[in-house]
Amino acid sequence: MTKPNLSQQEPRAARGGRAEAIYRGIFEAVVEHRLPPGAKLAEEQIGAIFGASRTIVRSALQDLAHDHIVAIERHRGAFVSAPTIADAHDVFHSRRVLESAIAREAATRIRAADVARLRRMLAEEAVALKRGDRQKAIRLSGDFHLAVARVCGEGALTQFLRSLISRSSLVIALYGRGPASACGHDEHVALLRALARGDGEAAAAAMAEHLDHILADLALVERAEAPVDLAEILQA
Repeated sequence: MTKPNLSQQEPRAARGGRAEAIYRGIFEAVVEHRLPPGAKLAEEQIGAIFGASRTIVRSALQDLAHDHIVAIERHRGAFVSAPTIADAHDVFHSRRVLESAIAREAATRIRAADVARLRRMLAEEAVALKRGDRQKAIRLSGDFHLAVARVCGEGALTQFLRSLISRSSLVIALYGRGPASACGHDEHVALLRALARGDGEAAAAAMAEHLDHILADLALVERAEAPVDLAEILQA
């Protein structure tokens, strides 16, 4: 659940080609769980990796901070955001409220073309899971949740959900038990069935149960931070 496809989940407008490349590189590494919460993001090192000035690096980091992916601390620099246990509960409670309402509304608006698109996404997710490609499965899971929201349009709720999904990925990166914490494919299938038949109450209930299961699968205990090699993670 956590890497939403960047072709579908557009980040805030990072200014310029280099800044956008930095934003996307860090964003992808975080939501794919290659760059863990708490990792130090040294401006000089990022600039060397992407061939960008510190001004451009700072622009990208500021955009990432706006989207809750990065925390910028005075006199210490930028770090991948490290959500607390309280944050984990708050994020998933917010998603439960928001996405249950979205699912209920989507069931009244969904068209055959939407159902077909969502089924194709779940078929891709199933293939990724069968191959053991957890990173791709996580990305496709986030795509699916956003695609359900898009059935209702690209309004403020969908924009807010993008941020919540990004923060959810950080929560899972820090507290996930492994594959057990990935978004449940079978639950996605059940949700789509409810949507396809236009049953808003069943869709809302399926979404709420699904998100409750993800939260329940997290090991909500404090984790020690480990050093990372930014160049190895971000180098194209």
